[in-house]
Amino acid sequence: MQKTAIVVPCFNEEKRLNVREFQSYAEKFPDIFFIFVNDCSTDKTIQVIDEICKFSETQMFSMSLERNVGKAEAIRRGFLKAIEMESMCFKNIGFWDADLSTPLEAISRFTQLLESPEVLMVFGSRVRLLNHNINRTSSRHYLGRIFATLASLVLNLKIYDTQCGAKIFKNTPDLKSVFAQPFSVNWIFDVEILARFIILSKSKGKWSIEDSAVEYPLKNWHDVAGSKLKKRDFIIASFELFKIYKYLYLSRKKSY
Repeated sequence: MQKTAIVVPCFNEEKRLNVREFQSYAEKFPDIFFIFVNDCSTDKTIQVIDEICKFSETQMFSMSLERNVGKAEAIRRGFLKAIEMESMCFKNIGFWDADLSTPLEAISRFTQLLESPEVLMVFGSRVRLLNHNINRTSSRHYLGRIFATLASLVLNLKIYDTQCGAKIFKNTPDLKSVFAQPFSVNWIFDVEILARFIILSKSKGKWSIEDSAVEYPLKNWHDVAGSKLKKRDFIIASFELFKIYKYLYLSRKKSY
């Protein structure tokens, strides 16, 4: 397995962080490095993170932000920290939801796919297939499908699921460019990441996101109690999607 850094954004995750799961996976896969980003939690999240990180200083890192900045910025800062840690020689950098709605075991499959020279990024995809355990409420599933269809049209990209919180990228100069500046949206930063890659690929003309991105149908995924995502957030996401559309197609400045 290539050495991989996984950024885990945390805001009030005291009851959802599974200490044993993170430590067991790290013990089994020594080439995985977890970066936990505490986004000014008001509960005992930092104590739980400290408990996880006691397992191994060579595989765990805890960073606390000075103020609450939201999931998108917390992930971005985690990526910048991983990029700065040049001595670790990370081949891949990704992010994973703290509640482990996507099991950590999927990381191994993602990194295997990234071993192919042409693959630059792998995304988890919550596709309901036979013999796959994708456990979502019906309302979230259908709202998610509507949003995913709109996102696919805006990006002009045949992607099934933009919002799954499990994504890993090869650590390249392009990745550094994509994460260099704060995101312009809060809820659908995943879509903005793709938009930035699309702009880069068109400006350089050396690769296309259609050929370099892989969606991996997850074997298991389940909603975890305590999710901060509300139905009204889909309305906010729609406005943010229009903002990305304007940038992709109406803005004169299209570079990162």
